[in-house]
Amino acid sequence: MEVRSENSIQVRSDKFPSTVIPRTRLQVWFFRVCSSILLWTCLVHIVAVAELWHPRLLTGFTSRISWITRPPLRLQHSLHSPPPLVPSRNYRSNGFLKVSCNGGLNQMRAAICDMVTVARLLNLTLVVPELDKKSFWADPSDFEDIFDVRHFIDSLRDEVRIVRRLPKRFSSKYGFEAFQMPPVSWSNEKYYLEQILPLFSKHKVVHFNRTDTRLANNGIPLALQKLRCRVNFQGLKFTPQIETLGHKLVRILQEKGPFVALHLRYEMDMLAFSGCTHGCTVEEAEELKRLRFVMFEADRYAYPWWREKEIVSEERRQQGLCPLTPEEATLVLQALGFTKETQIYIASGEIYGSERRLAPLRAAFPRIVKKETLLDPAELQQFQNHSSQMAALDFMVTLASNNFIPTYDGNMAKVVEGHRRYLGFKKSILPDRKKLVELLDLHQNGTLQWSDFALAVRQAHEKRMGQPFHRRIIPDKPKEEDYFYANPQECLCEGTGCEDILDPGKSSKVTMTAGEQL
Repeated sequence: MEVRSENSIQVRSDKFPSTVIPRTRLQVWFFRVCSSILLWTCLVHIVAVAELWHPRLLTGFTSRISWITRPPLRLQHSLHSPPPLVPSRNYRSNGFLKVSCNGGLNQMRAAICDMVTVARLLNLTLVVPELDKKSFWADPSDFEDIFDVRHFIDSLRDEVRIVRRLPKRFSSKYGFEAFQMPPVSWSNEKYYLEQILPLFSKHKVVHFNRTDTRLANNGIPLALQKLRCRVNFQGLKFTPQIETLGHKLVRILQEKGPFVALHLRYEMDMLAFSGCTHGCTVEEAEELKRLRFVMFEADRYAYPWWREKEIVSEERRQQGLCPLTPEEATLVLQALGFTKETQIYIASGEIYGSERRLAPLRAAFPRIVKKETLLDPAELQQFQNHSSQMAALDFMVTLASNNFIPTYDGNMAKVVEGHRRYLGFKKSILPDRKKLVELLDLHQNGTLQWSDFALAVRQAHEKRMGQPFHRRIIPDKPKEEDYFYANPQECLCEGTGCEDILDPGKSSKVTMTAGEQL
């Protein structure tokens, strides 16, 4: 408005004699006004950028809001001031790699790490990955809605060139069609060099339309393994909106004392996916069965057991292939020594059976909370119907928790387990579900008294609390061996002391209950 008013004065002044307002004086006045506006605009942008990257900068101007955005001490590593840009790696690109991730947030997270590593190995230019929008969750989020895309590109520029989109000449608008294919699962360096790299000489752009577990756990050069870790732990940073709300959640929990993050994976998609119906009504079991066939027909889960006409739930449960039910999780937590005073954060989506199934857990642990109960509905409004963004909030809380307990070893459980190892081997109790089902059935049929049951549960998990150990390797059976992202041992220590750290025999034996150690 001021500029426009000044401009109007300028127009009128041309009609006055020069003796009233000298032309040179008017020009000086106009220059000062424009300079002031420019300086104030720059100052506003500087304050905004400072608040984005480090809430404690310029405290004289932002003291009223810095206390809102300042994260807990344990999480300040993720909000450090951005370092100067590293020099970009200079290489001749062999082509463009386009990738479409599939699955939930953490499956896609691991896939992104793998695809960056493949692009580095083959000297490719990586296009910012596309996220899954067609799975059960139907989340419309793009990469930049969940991750800080600018940080992703800049933080890895010394390893691989990443662009937001393909050049126009490779656009479908110009009649170009990229060569599409799913790379072979669990593939090693040789496969990508000998079978994938030659494709770029012919096609220039190759589109990987599936990315889950497409890089082997083991047998990968150390430098590439470390790059997978670097992408995971440093390159993939959530957006400022997600990080700010995630830090607020953690602060609320920590102000109330230590807390356990329970990843209660008793959700509709998991039960349909696994064929597990233990504890469900007949009507619920039929609903899950129908959903399984619908999802298989839509090719949303391309796994062998989806082709089975009938899945015997109890057989899978006895094999330890089912998530613990809320009722089973209640007994296990009590056996591990957690009491009514324990603060438990449930990191999951909607529990199948809702409050009816959660009732025993709430009765045993009254201090159960979820993000929906800790935050104002208005704060979560922007994340509604965006399951991956909601999962990102849970991810941040699970990393900060004093203890992490997953009831199923899915992608989130494994990725969080590995990240907590990276943060200093933070305690994660990893249930042995096959053993637990045996003990639970013995206790519930009266064969095993409570004291014996509790002792057996604790003994079964003495060496399953996130201690350092070597990743288990099973040649030719990658699905059965330890997942790289659950135990990225190549990135957990440096120097000659690594063997001492990773030797399970030197890990201290647990003598207290998990609740006492909390």
